[in-house]
Amino acid sequence: MMSLLEKLTVCHPDSERAGSIAAFFSKPPVIRTEDLVLRPMKMSDASDIFHYASDPEVAKYVLWDPHRSIADTRAYIRYVRSLYHRALPSSWAVEYRPAGTVIGSIGFMGYSDTHHAAEVGYSFSREYWNRGLATQALGAVIRTAFEQIPGLNRIEAQHDVRNPSSGRVMEKCGMRMEGILRNRLMNKNEFIDVALYAILKSEL
Repeated sequence: MMSLLEKLTVCHPDSERAGSIAAFFSKPPVIRTEDLVLRPMKMSDASDIFHYASDPEVAKYVLWDPHRSIADTRAYIRYVRSLYHRALPSSWAVEYRPAGTVIGSIGFMGYSDTHHAAEVGYSFSREYWNRGLATQALGAVIRTAFEQIPGLNRIEAQHDVRNPSSGRVMEKCGMRMEGILRNRLMNKNEFIDVALYAILKSEL
């Protein structure tokens, strides 16, 4: 979904800190959980990503449309990789370790150095819903971001109120719902209400 942190801040007052932040976004660290590996996307992931990104049910409550062809998926991966090259907030591919296949993506929708805050978002293949994997991934990203992004104080996430299961993932990771934003976004030709969640570094 569109970030609540509407404008990325590119001016960092502390050059050493700025370098650390840029390094994090340009080379997202590989993160391992019990069942998952979160790693930078590769062009060879296109087939796996197309499998879930072409599913209308997966795309139902997010701001992107289902991929219509593998060319759409390749264009998406090129875009994500261009964000790496520009040291901007981007996404990890989520690889399911037992199968060695990519089953989703998770990453940063926005980052503000001024407010020391970031927003995360995620999507997963329908075959892997309700198995605790999104919770594993989100929890790992929250911990890693607070540990490795200097000065980061707050991580936000939001979901379409018609998709409460996404909110339950956020809650399991320690995020608190802060309110409902009415008609916050236009998605697939209709205004939608979103629930805003957040966690502070002091609450980790």
